[in-house]
Amino acid sequence: MADAALAGAETGEVEALRFRLGFFKLVVRDLAAMERFYCDTFGFAVTNRVVLPGLEESMLNLPGQPFTLVLFHYSDGREIAVGNGHGPVGLTTADLDAAAARAITHGARPLHGPHELPGARLTFLLDPEGHEIELIQRTGAPR
Repeated sequence: MADAALAGAETGEVEALRFRLGFFKLVVRDLAAMERFYCDTFGFAVTNRVVLPGLEESMLNLPGQPFTLVLFHYSDGREIAVGNGHGPVGLTTADLDAAAARAITHGARPLHGPHELPGARLTFLLDPEGHEIELIQRTGAPR
């Protein structure tokens, strides 16, 4: 009974804090090139920039969507490596094949796919710096 009361209190506290998923950051080597890639390929727009000692950030949004893709760049010359400690940037699309072709035209590299799943088709690409992108097209209700 005490565990249930504690869980209820914690749920109320979390709800009062009103958490919302707001952004995802990619650390990039060439900020201008990656801005062009995400804006030209997927229709993102630069909505804000931050410049601080040793770092720069560009905030990118899709029209009418609150979620932000942040491109983070160390301006102090340090080396970065794309790691495997996170999953891909996921984007939904109405036309998987056209979206993948457009991304490849703009410098992405195919990784694997397309894959057919119940209710969806998906494919994986690498952006010009090697960050993984997952494109998903919903195809109806899962079987």
